[in-house]
Amino acid sequence: MTSRVEFRDVAKGLWIWRAEHHHWKPGDDWQPIVTSTFVESGGERLVLDPLVPKTGAEELWKRLDSRPPTVAAVLIPDHVRDVDEFVRRYHVRPMGPRLFWPDDVPKTALEILEPDRVLPGGLVALYDGRGRLETPVWLPEQRVIVFGDALTERGGKLLVWSSPWHEKRALPALRELLRLPFEQVIISHCDHEPVHSRSAYERALELPPWKG
Repeated sequence: MTSRVEFRDVAKGLWIWRAEHHHWKPGDDWQPIVTSTFVESGGERLVLDPLVPKTGAEELWKRLDSRPPTVAAVLIPDHVRDVDEFVRRYHVRPMGPRLFWPDDVPKTALEILEPDRVLPGGLVALYDGRGRLETPVWLPEQRVIVFGDALTERGGKLLVWSSPWHEKRALPALRELLRLPFEQVIISHCDHEPVHSRSAYERALELPPWKG
């Protein structure tokens, strides 16, 4: 665990930041450091699953203030995080799932984000088949897919996060995404590496899922 915020440029107009999640506690089946994404596309600037760090947020705000986001999108109910703060600070267009956990509901009314919806900037919401209301997002300009919880990295291996519908729905849906010409995927939860190659994604679909 660390209070430092890590920034990484992934592609032109695409960077991530990694910081400690506010609500992580020992025993959780996900890691304390999580990933948020910033992307410029089609004249829009979007933050995906944005988290404000507990400490060291000044560096994040400085970087964002230089290219203020216009849209904030939540990809899965578990990732409401700090969307309200981005709405207050930047007056972004807020988007997200149609349902949330009772103890983690945003104050902001979000535009519903469902599979096949085209977001501002030409990004596309996808279907992951896991039944968790997650909509991974395809970034066509960068040839990258950003995931919420559908994938995780454990011990250096990219894996699909298990669900009761793994064989019946998740795998077919995730294999369908191979039709997209993506080159990399970004994941929120990992032991070491949040950015993975297409070949790592293909391998993940053949490996046993992560059961938590």
